Amino acid sequence: MIPKPPHARHEVAIVGLGYVGIPLALGFADAGCRVLGYDADEGRLLELQQGHSPLVHLPSERVKKALATGRLEFTHDKDRLSEAEAVIICVPTPLRKHQDPDLSHILQAGGEVAPHLRQGMLVSLESSTYPGTTREELRAVLEKESGLKAGTDFALVFSPEREDPGNHQSVLGDMPKVVGGLTPACLERGKELYGRVIKHLVPVKDCDTAEAVKLTENIFRFINIALVNELKRIYSSMGIDIWEVIEAAKTKPFGFMPFYPGPGVGGHCIPIDPYYLTWKAKEYNYDTRFIELAGQINRSMPYYAVNHLLEAMNAAGLPLRGARVLVLGVAYKPGISDDRESPSYEIMDLLRSKGAEVEYYDPYVLRIGPGHNHWSDRHSIPWSDHELKTYHAAIVCTAHRSVKYDELADHVPLIVDTCHVVPRDRRAKIVDA
Repeated sequence: MIPKPPHARHEVAIVGLGYVGIPLALGFADAGCRVLGYDADEGRLLELQQGHSPLVHLPSERVKKALATGRLEFTHDKDRLSEAEAVIICVPTPLRKHQDPDLSHILQAGGEVAPHLRQGMLVSLESSTYPGTTREELRAVLEKESGLKAGTDFALVFSPEREDPGNHQSVLGDMPKVVGGLTPACLERGKELYGRVIKHLVPVKDCDTAEAVKLTENIFRFINIALVNELKRIYSSMGIDIWEVIEAAKTKPFGFMPFYPGPGVGGHCIPIDPYYLTWKAKEYNYDTRFIELAGQINRSMPYYAVNHLLEAMNAAGLPLRGARVLVLGVAYKPGISDDRESPSYEIMDLLRSKGAEVEYYDPYVLRIGPGHNHWSDRHSIPWSDHELKTYHAAIVCTAHRSVKYDELADHVPLIVDTCHVVPRDRRAKIVDA
């Protein structure tokens, strides 16, 4: 057993205050733990220190309540990480240009934690990554910078996040938590830490296994989304409604799990994590053909949606060039403001390249942030009958529940609906895509 460090001011420090780190910090604070939240983004920290939640799906009242108890603090002073008995790293793991893993955020976080490691501390990584990252890359950074040995001087575990932003049934304490340790002693420390806030722990053999669990969960979804996207295209050509098919198929009480088609795949995990395994598999001379084929299908869906709009406009004798087209939703899923990897931007790029005048409406993304080329700093249009009447067509990309799709269908004459949410009994011509 690796003894805990003495005189720890905080039971846990969270490194990275995003969609994973903030709910985790609140969860530990609600469970009675003293929590230190660390992030290098001073704007984000100021917002949190003032009790404001930067996550649309997480109310500010929860942050204010946790701050009022005195159990939660936020800081950009990394020296204070030494005050904790455990550090949990929750940072992004994006892909580089050629779909190879970018571990820079993990390694940078490890480099910030390492100088402040003390004998007996626990370090847990929650960021999705390929098997071997915790045991090899992160461990090397922590040991080199601290002079301590993982598994002997400090504990090291991997425990993948299972956040589902916007899903009110996704509650941290109720979600089973997978934990894998570098050694059995590390695993025991990890179980002790997460057991303070999680009701059901799922211990696995080691860090590599826990990393593989996370990839498997997301690859499963990635491939099944691709399957239903392909079925959608096939059935559409046969005059069969894929949505009716799925609704009927899911009445089978065994052997079927419903997945739904859409304009592509977005978010922080599903379109990214499968390629972590694809990249790592090459080290073992394996080609991940199934995953790569699924990626081709999912990446083709924005083209499919735009082609449907083009064909519908041609049939109506309307040119796409010069037409005003409204894109409904740039968030990657309903009910949230996260637009990472959203297929909406690919659709907007394609429409723009064909000469259309493109605007967007999203009640959760009022302004597009940096990193989206010529769409950065664009603002969501105001929702009004007068504004809607100025558009020749619209494409529904995100099924936000708060959008009045009946009003959209009353004022926009042609709508491509990739989410099956627009009422069919209105004035507009509705095209499923």
